[in-house]
Amino acid sequence: MRLAIVARMHLLVALVLTAAPASVTLTGFPFVKQKPDFCGEAVVEMALGRLGRRVTQDDVFNASGLDPLKGRGVWTNELATSLRRLGVEPGKVWYRVNPKDAATQLDAQWSALHADLVAGQPSIVCMHYDASPKTTEHFRLITGYDAARDEVIYQEPAVDDGADRRMRREDFLALWTFKPAKDRWMVIRLRLPPGVDIAPPTFAAPDPATLSQHVQARKATLPKGTTLVWEKPFLVIGDEQPETVRGRAKDVVRWCRDLLLKDFFLEAPATLHEVWVLKDAPSYQRVSRELFNTNPETPYGYYLARQRALVMNIRPGYGTLTHELVHPFMDHAWSRVPAWLNEGVASLFEFPYEHEGHLKGRINWRLPALQRGLAAKTVPSFKTLTHLSDGAFYEDPDGVHYAAARYLCFWLQEKGLLTAFVRRALELQDDDATGFRALTEVLGADPDTKRAEWETFVKALSRS
Repeated sequence: MRLAIVARMHLLVALVLTAAPASVTLTGFPFVKQKPDFCGEAVVEMALGRLGRRVTQDDVFNASGLDPLKGRGVWTNELATSLRRLGVEPGKVWYRVNPKDAATQLDAQWSALHADLVAGQPSIVCMHYDASPKTTEHFRLITGYDAARDEVIYQEPAVDDGADRRMRREDFLALWTFKPAKDRWMVIRLRLPPGVDIAPPTFAAPDPATLSQHVQARKATLPKGTTLVWEKPFLVIGDEQPETVRGRAKDVVRWCRDLLLKDFFLEAPATLHEVWVLKDAPSYQRVSRELFNTNPETPYGYYLARQRALVMNIRPGYGTLTHELVHPFMDHAWSRVPAWLNEGVASLFEFPYEHEGHLKGRINWRLPALQRGLAAKTVPSFKTLTHLSDGAFYEDPDGVHYAAARYLCFWLQEKGLLTAFVRRALELQDDDATGFRALTEVLGADPDTKRAEWETFVKALSRS
C-alpha cells in the first residue's frame, strides 16, 4: 500500500519540478552519528555545531523534558521544545497540504525551505526514512541543493558515512509528505535561524539521556508485566502490580538512598544501576538465569558490580535490598573499599529502621554466629579483621567475619560514632586502605584496647 502511495506522490511531485531553483550548499556542519533513536537530537547538534555552539545530542534530549522512561528519542513537538529552550525558534513546524492543491502547496513548501538555504539557514525535516512498507519516521538536516542534478543535500545521522548525502528532489518530496488522512496531508519542517546562545540544562550523572538510552537497550529483554521507576541513580524494575513497584521504589529505595546520603556519603553513584525487585522465587530465578546468566547462591538477592545490577527476591522481605543498596554507594565513594567495611555497613542495614531521621540497624540473625565465635575464641582481633584481604574475609564458612564486621559497626552506631567513622575512613582511603586508622581516631585509642568492652557489649545482646 505504501509503495502505491509513494508512486502516486512521484507523479504528483513531477508537476512541482517545472523550474529548478538555484544551487546552494551550506558547509561547516560537524557530522554526528546518532545514538539509537536520537536522530532529531543528532541533527540539532550538527546544526548548532556549525554555529560554534557546544551542544550534544544528549543535551538536546535533556532540554526536551521528555520522560526518559518512555525509552525513545524526541518526536517533533519535543524537538521543537528543545530548540526553543536552546534559543532557536523553529517556527510553525507542521504545515498542512490540501490534497486537491498538493502540487502548488508542495512547491510553496519546497520554495520556502530553499529560500532559507539561500539565506544561510538549514532546516530539519521529519520524513519517511525510505519507501519501504514498514518504514519509520526520521529526522534529517537539509543543508543544500544541487540544481544541475536536481538533488537535495542532507546530513544523515543514522549511518557512519552520513555527511553530505544526496537524494533526488522528487524522492525527497515524496518521502517528506505525510498523509494522516485522505483529506489531510502535511509536511514537517523545523527552521533553524541563528537564534540566541542559551546553555543547555545540566544534570548530575546519570542524566536523562543516559537513562533513555538504557531503557531503549533494556526494552527488548524486559519480561512482560514489568514496571519501571526512576529513583536516581537506581532504575527500579519490578514485576508486581505497578502501584506496588512504585511503592517499593519510594518507600525502600528512595528512603534508603536519602538516608545513606544524609549520614554517610557525599554523593550518590554517578552510574545508573538497575534494581530488580521480583515478586517471588520463580521470577527471581528466571531473571537471574535469563538476563544475568547467574544461578543465585542465595534465595534473597545479590549485587553484580560489573553489570551494575541488584537482583532481589522481595517475597522474604526488603532487608537484602537495603543491604545491597549500600554496595553501589561504597563502590562509588571508595573503589577499593575493604570487604570488612563494605559488608559490615551493608549487613548492618539489612535489618534497618529510621530513628529521628537517621538510618539505623537492629540486632539480627548474624548475632549467634558471633557469640559462638567469641566463646570459641575464633573471632579475629580488630586489627586482623580490618587487614584481611577480600578473599580471606569471604573465606568464612561460619560467618564469623561478617558477624564481627556487622557488630563492630553496630557497636559504633550505638556509641554514636558510626557516621563519623565511615566518613573519616572515606577521607583517609588514600593513606589507609584498611579503615583501621579511622577506627583508631574515632575511638580515641588503639581499637583492640577497646576489645573487652566490645565483647561484653556483644555477649549481652539478645535477639528477643
